[in-house]
Amino acid sequence: MAIFNHISFDDHEQVVFCHDKESGLKAIIAIHNTNLGPAVGGCRMWNYESDDEAVTDVLRLSRGMTYKNAMAGLAMGGGKSVIIADPKVQDREALFRAFGRCIDTLGGKYYSAEDVGVSTSDIMIAHQETPYMAGLEGKSGDPSPFTALGTYLGIKAAVKHQRGIDSLKGLKISVQGVGHVGYYLCRHLHAEGAELIVTDIHQASLDKVATEFGATVVAPQDIYHQDVDVYAPCALGATINDITIPMIKATIVAGCANNQLAEVRHGEMLKDLGILYAPDYVINAGGIINVSFEKDYDASAATAKVEEIYNTLLTVFSHADEQNRTTGDVADEMARAIIDAAK
Repeated sequence: MAIFNHISFDDHEQVVFCHDKESGLKAIIAIHNTNLGPAVGGCRMWNYESDDEAVTDVLRLSRGMTYKNAMAGLAMGGGKSVIIADPKVQDREALFRAFGRCIDTLGGKYYSAEDVGVSTSDIMIAHQETPYMAGLEGKSGDPSPFTALGTYLGIKAAVKHQRGIDSLKGLKISVQGVGHVGYYLCRHLHAEGAELIVTDIHQASLDKVATEFGATVVAPQDIYHQDVDVYAPCALGATINDITIPMIKATIVAGCANNQLAEVRHGEMLKDLGILYAPDYVINAGGIINVSFEKDYDASAATAKVEEIYNTLLTVFSHADEQNRTTGDVADEMARAIIDAAK
């Protein structure tokens, strides 16, 4: 495992491997950049097939948080953590206490929060061992509704840019992953009159959105080639790749998953096909924006800040058109300028 030469290393400041024998904790904390402030990013718990897979995931997620926080205008650097374990594990007390102790050793250079496989109750357990946790119950809490709001507004921005219309009524939108964020996103889309096609690996989640929002359910492998206007990836990353891109019939890709492009070149492939891509770390920043208001929490102020995602994406889309570049390339350049200016 070569960390410094890893394709996703990208000048990370610190990568920490954590192990606790008694609880079985195996975790990796990646701190990408702290120019803008302490690194902030959630913890993902996943049953990775290998340590290499976990390292790749945490490095990509950490870098994404740096760019996400910069583009959202937050005084936060970028970091992320992963716990290598089955997210359905029942004995979580000892595991997350051990995780909290690991976070505490960094002395505030990194604040963690919830992500895939981790709940706010898990974060509260870790918080018993360290003050360096965010998204706490009784404060900013569950970030999912805010991530969903930003994604919904991002979809509207993409439709506005591409088609010049302000409404999603009558549009067909496929949503891949209808867990916490995906559910709230479906609620927004349904309320505006969009027609939903959804998939997930959990039947209970599918049954919920089918019943409440009249969504059509398809198998996971069938979501890519649906005849829709918008494809919204809201599960794990890398679903935009050499295999799936030829299947996509949507003219817009805009969802809340992190690291949607398997490789940077896949952004070029989408552009060549005339598919408008909303850079993931811009459109899905609602959750971390909400967390940024935690100290003196104000939901209305957090919501107003999340709503800025709409105009930020319109700016990215406009610049990409003017310069004949991919939206991802333009967003990366904008983010790097903000980060470099803070040195």
